[in-house]
Amino acid sequence: MFKNAAGFAALEDYDGYQFVFESGYYARFEFKRDETRPAANPYKYSLTLHAPSGKRLVAFDNAHSIRRPSGKFKRRSVSANHWHRDAADKGRPYDFRSPELLLEDFFREVERVLRGLGVDMAQVDVRKRR
Repeated sequence: MFKNAAGFAALEDYDGYQFVFESGYYARFEFKRDETRPAANPYKYSLTLHAPSGKRLVAFDNAHSIRRPSGKFKRRSVSANHWHRDAADKGRPYDFRSPELLLEDFFREVERVLRGLGVDMAQVDVRKRR
């Protein structure tokens, strides 16, 4: 289904897709090339898992930097790469190393969450949103 198998090209192939799982849970993929970003990661990305209601359950993105505790103060992370372990998590730093590892880490978390909910990880549908 996805024509390119490696690197950032693989991310482009996922853009706009939703993978639908049992009971209406779905994973959404958004990747936008942004020429103002560093060459090491020239994309804005958002990989999210949602409940059938649309509530976000887990997310990996680089839409904004996050605040993280540092002694008495909170400071912004140097990188915008972060992830949300659950719906209440405000974000924690994510060490972006490669597109392939990003996808692997995301699917590992999807599996963890779905397993915890008793939902089968097998895809039942794939949709193109745009």
